[in-house]
Amino acid sequence: MLGSISATAALAGCATTAPVPTPIPAPVRTPPVVPVTSEPQSIITPDPELEARYASVVDGGHVIPAVPYRKLDPKFYRQRVPDPTGEAPGTVVVDTASRFLYVVERGGTAMRYGVGIGRDGFAWQGEGIIHWRQHWPRWKPPGDMIARKPELAKYSVANGGMDPGIKNPLGARALYIFQNGKDTLYRLHGSPEWRSIGKAASSGCVRLINQDVIDLYERIPYHARIVVHQSPLQSKAISA
Repeated sequence: MLGSISATAALAGCATTAPVPTPIPAPVRTPPVVPVTSEPQSIITPDPELEARYASVVDGGHVIPAVPYRKLDPKFYRQRVPDPTGEAPGTVVVDTASRFLYVVERGGTAMRYGVGIGRDGFAWQGEGIIHWRQHWPRWKPPGDMIARKPELAKYSVANGGMDPGIKNPLGARALYIFQNGKDTLYRLHGSPEWRSIGKAASSGCVRLINQDVIDLYERIPYHARIVVHQSPLQSKAISA
C-alpha cells in the first residue's frame, strides 16, 4: 500500500522482546475539543481542562509528573479535530512529517496527538495492525545499541532489561506494530521526554507524552489497523 518493511537492523533502536497481550480496553469518554491558538505561551491563561489533562497521575504504581503544557506548541495538545485521513473509524494514522498521530472517530472527527519521531520512526511506512500492547514495558536495548553505548549492557536481554518506570524510554505504554503477521519493530510508546514532542528525536520510533499514550491505549480498538505516512498527510476529510 504505502511501502514495505525496512530491514530489521534499521529499526533496532526501539526493538524489545515480544510482550504479552493485554485485555481489550473498555470504551472511555473523549475529551472536548481544545482550540488551537497562536498566542505566545507566556500569555496563555491557565486552562482547567488542560491542567487536568496533563496533571500528575499515579498509574500502575508509578507517579507520572505533570506536563508543563504551556511550554508546548498548542497544536501538539491532545485534541479533537476534523478527520483529515479519510480512513475508517478506529484506524490509527501517523503523519510523521507533521508530527501528528490520529485515531479516527465516527462522525467525521479524529482525536489528534502530538508526537516526537525518533530515527527509527522514519524507517518504516505502510499499513499494519497493532498486534501487541503493553502496560509499563521493560526496555531491552539491542546488541548494536549496546555496542555503541556499552553502559547500556546492564539493560541487555540477558540481564532482563530496564525495569518499568518513569525513566524507562518506552514510558507508560508500548504498542507493537505487525504487518503480514510479522513484527515490523515499529513502536508507538510513551516517553518522559515531553520536550521532544513535535521534534525529531535521536532514538526510538513514535513517542507520545505519557498522559497521551495512556489515553491512546484506552481509545484504540483491539487489533487496530494503523497507517503510517512518511510524507505530509493530504487532507481527505469528507464533510459530515
